Amino acid sequence: MDRLSAYSAFEKTAGAGGFVLARVIAAKGSTPRETDAWMLVSEDGMFGTIGGGRLEMEAVEKARAILAGSEASELALPLGPAIGQCCGGHVTLSFEIIPPTRFDEISGMVKTEDETDPEVWLFGGGHVGRALAHALRLLPVKVHVVESRENELMLTPEGAEQHLTALPESLVASIAPGSAVIVLTHDHALDFLIVSAALARDDLAQVGMIGSETKRATFEHQFIREGGDKAQLSKLICPIGRKIPDKRPEVIAATVAAEIMTALAEWRRPGGSQPAS
Repeated sequence: MDRLSAYSAFEKTAGAGGFVLARVIAAKGSTPRETDAWMLVSEDGMFGTIGGGRLEMEAVEKARAILAGSEASELALPLGPAIGQCCGGHVTLSFEIIPPTRFDEISGMVKTEDETDPEVWLFGGGHVGRALAHALRLLPVKVHVVESRENELMLTPEGAEQHLTALPESLVASIAPGSAVIVLTHDHALDFLIVSAALARDDLAQVGMIGSETKRATFEHQFIREGGDKAQLSKLICPIGRKIPDKRPEVIAATVAAEIMTALAEWRRPGGSQPAS
């Protein structure tokens, strides 16, 4: 279920009094979530999270007390032994009742957040590509799968946008800045064309290619021989994922997904502007 659908389901748990928006308005030291993280609490439901644990339990209890008639006020919590949490930081939460007349406003907020999710482009819909698309489904990213083989593309998991083309490399120029590009096709020659096109850009969060150190060395040799800028090779992640003994597609996908999210977070952080290397 996508977040907008999940929010619509949450709305149905709200009574005539609406629900409470709990937001992190200050976060100092080590905290589960950052400033502006938020969650919604109704009498019988929850949507989103401010970090879980005792912090979230306290927030839910206060939110439901507000729905029951208590006065809304801020809640300041030191995340230490006093509440059984060992983060060591300090969080301040605000609480606001959202009546049914403002439900559309919150729906718009959820939609806006979804629209700003970064894109991950998977070139190749084979075993690892499909496993990676599945692994990314639960994460706050928009997944695109590009294939030249229709039968493989049709196996792409629900939720990923499909692109069938005989020239996958032609799509690279139109990818949104800040996206991650992961190349996992069935053809090394095609890999070369796609990766070369991606390396020509300086505004992608990550350019990754499945393969071995030998494949990387072969790619680098061909790239330079054909006039490629050697400096651009520093942007290429190959091999992708952690080097572990288990090479089942689902296991590879788990490590690559973590690598992608790290690169995207690094790109989007204040001052971040270069692909992770």
